[in-house]
Amino acid sequence: MNQVLFIQTGTGMDVHGQDITKAAVRAVENAIWYNSMPGIEKSLPDQRLENMKVNVRVAVPLDRDKLDTEKLKEAIPYGSVTVDVTDGGMATSSGIILEDKDDENDLMYIVNAAVEVGY
Repeated sequence: MNQVLFIQTGTGMDVHGQDITKAAVRAVENAIWYNSMPGIEKSLPDQRLENMKVNVRVAVPLDRDKLDTEKLKEAIPYGSVTVDVTDGGMATSSGIILEDKDDENDLMYIVNAAVEVGY
């Protein structure tokens, strides 16, 4: 990415089920959910959304090997998307194990995301 225009941040959780991808997708959606960029096309080369680049950075506490980065890319509606994964976030007790929610233990996963938009 040559020029960053916006950086949006968010947090996502999976309280039950220990699904790091679910928590990460929620973090990305949280980052972009409350934003509108009506002038973005005018800021992009050739004024085309296809020229937008998006870099998704997620900080995950555990199970990096289980993170489905393709699902993170699908959460971004426009542009070419790259994903960077780093250690971070949090794994903490939910206080209860619910077998009907596919809990393997009592952990909830919290993921932080930064979504960089530019060209």
